[in-house]
Amino acid sequence: MLVEERSRNIGNFMVGRLLPFREKRQVGPFTFIDHFGPVYIGPEEYSDVDQHPHTGLCTLSYLFSGETEHKDSTGAHHIIKPGDVGLMTAGKAVTHTERTPPHLRNGQSYLSHGYQVWIALPLEKEEMDPRFDFVAKEDLPQWKEGDLRMILVAGEGYGRKSPLPVHSPLFMVDILAEKDGDLDIKGHLEGEIAVVVVKGTVRDGEDTIEAGQMLISKTDNECCLWLEADTQLLLFGGPALPEPRYLFWNFVASSKERLKQASEDWENKRFPKVPDDDTYIPLPMPFKR
Repeated sequence: MLVEERSRNIGNFMVGRLLPFREKRQVGPFTFIDHFGPVYIGPEEYSDVDQHPHTGLCTLSYLFSGETEHKDSTGAHHIIKPGDVGLMTAGKAVTHTERTPPHLRNGQSYLSHGYQVWIALPLEKEEMDPRFDFVAKEDLPQWKEGDLRMILVAGEGYGRKSPLPVHSPLFMVDILAEKDGDLDIKGHLEGEIAVVVVKGTVRDGEDTIEAGQMLISKTDNECCLWLEADTQLLLFGGPALPEPRYLFWNFVASSKERLKQASEDWENKRFPKVPDDDTYIPLPMPFKR
């Protein structure tokens, strides 16, 4: 399956959305994949996503360029830099902001490029306490497979395990091809597989896939592609969750009743707050079953 990136507004900027789409709502536990940039931010307007809520999911931030200041209602405060990975587990309720760090608000512009993904929590952890986990770039597993440079961002794959705590079996792998050659996934990853082309060119038989597109394998655990030199990919996936998931705005749940409750709680300002932050993004529309 070939998926084209679709544009949407988020905060002051445009992002490209790859997941979900009509034919495929999830890949493994991954429910949502947003791509932003590469784009220059500033000097007249910087990135500011005000206080907003989440339930039933984890948000994972992964950057290639730029920096993001993350604050949330658990008290977590981190500057996420290129190659670092931040994972916020919303559980029963969390609120957070994402902004240009103060040291980059210097009257100049900076290049921003990266991905934010949502990972649905398994049923037994939907109502867990929220938390934030951070792993610096240098602490992630990094190695070479022939002419491929590999980084295991999250989960397990290729006989390795990322130190990032996750809540169900999954994988997220950053791959860079130093020369033309094949990528054979068979036997290295378990579950459904999505291949996001960050830059460069991928070929599957006679089909050519370019940056900004995503491939979803029709068969679990196996996939073989040809990569042009300097092509960069992100692989996402894992075993599918046994129950369906529903989405409304920033909420993910295994029932529509839970989405309704989360929406009412946000409207009535019953969510925890980010310390020392009074901003508030209203619910964009009433919840309808």
